[in-house]
Amino acid sequence: MRKNTMSAVSLFSGAGGMDVGFSAAGFEVIFANDIDPVACETFEANGLGVSHIGSLDEPKVRRKLRHADIVFGGPPCQGFSVAGKMDPSDTRSGLMNTYFDVIDEVKPAAFVCENVKALAVLSRWESVRTRLIDRARQNYSVALIVLKASDFGVPQIRERMFLVGIRRDCFLGTDINLKSELLYRLDLLKQRPKTVADVVRELGRAGSATNAQVCRAKITYARAPILRRSAYAGMLFNGAGRPLPANGCATTLPASMGGNKTPIVDEAEIFDGEPSFVEQYHKHLMAGGKPKWGEAPLRLRRLTIDECLAIQTFPTGFKLAGSQSAQYRQIGNAVPCQLAKAVATALRETLMGSDFSHQLEAAE
Repeated sequence: MRKNTMSAVSLFSGAGGMDVGFSAAGFEVIFANDIDPVACETFEANGLGVSHIGSLDEPKVRRKLRHADIVFGGPPCQGFSVAGKMDPSDTRSGLMNTYFDVIDEVKPAAFVCENVKALAVLSRWESVRTRLIDRARQNYSVALIVLKASDFGVPQIRERMFLVGIRRDCFLGTDINLKSELLYRLDLLKQRPKTVADVVRELGRAGSATNAQVCRAKITYARAPILRRSAYAGMLFNGAGRPLPANGCATTLPASMGGNKTPIVDEAEIFDGEPSFVEQYHKHLMAGGKPKWGEAPLRLRRLTIDECLAIQTFPTGFKLAGSQSAQYRQIGNAVPCQLAKAVATALRETLMGSDFSHQLEAAE
């Protein structure tokens, strides 16, 4: 270890959302790993570091891992997600155990394991949750935290779980002490996010030079609309891509975007100040009006690639490899960069205030 430098290894890295955040917080990512070659191409195209395509069990990967002060990553979450089948036998759910196999072997000073909120709060996952925490507690003080991305400057209502551990010789407090310390530091990092309209206006109209990568999936009226109190819930249009409130935050961007699961915005409302078409149509239906049929007006369109990147707080100019569907998938699978930065900053400050900082100085 070098003085005041914390080396980090990224697992299940994807396009590098967590890596962008951890790098911005002052960690040096020395190695990253994922099985998706397109995501690895994206990772390296943005100068995030060296990525490896393949299994974590390969000897050369294990050798790289031994040099890490910190390990972070988000094992695939589809088996735990309420957006999926929530199947504990899903092979992707087992990768959580693979992640902790690495932690047990490498014994880094700290780790951050990211996953869906459901794993942290639902009773059906209590046994899984308890098993993972008990396993980590053998060598680490552990804190399980659920955070909302919009609290940290991300224009998206996306809640994620973070299981954070600091090795007991690096942090002498209890689990409760660690959680209190992290939450205190995270509270200081909170900031107001932009609105959907802010993001879209800054990039320009869809198809313009600064916002060129459009999604051309059509928007058609639902013949049997599902109504809720909010115009932005229920289903007014066909497909899982729901309208977004111009003056609010986006809902969670899914990895299935790219077709009719891509969220919808109203350009006339955002750029021309016209009343919301979605809210007016919702009001019409709530009053007993008949559903429309056919295609929605062209003022409604789906989020572009660049808008999705901005909503996930990737830096301006971030490059994505692969087809358009692969790009949407990489964005949807990513941890918002600003949220990752907040977690990384809170962890770094906690470590620098602990016995770990003395270990760094001794290693100079």
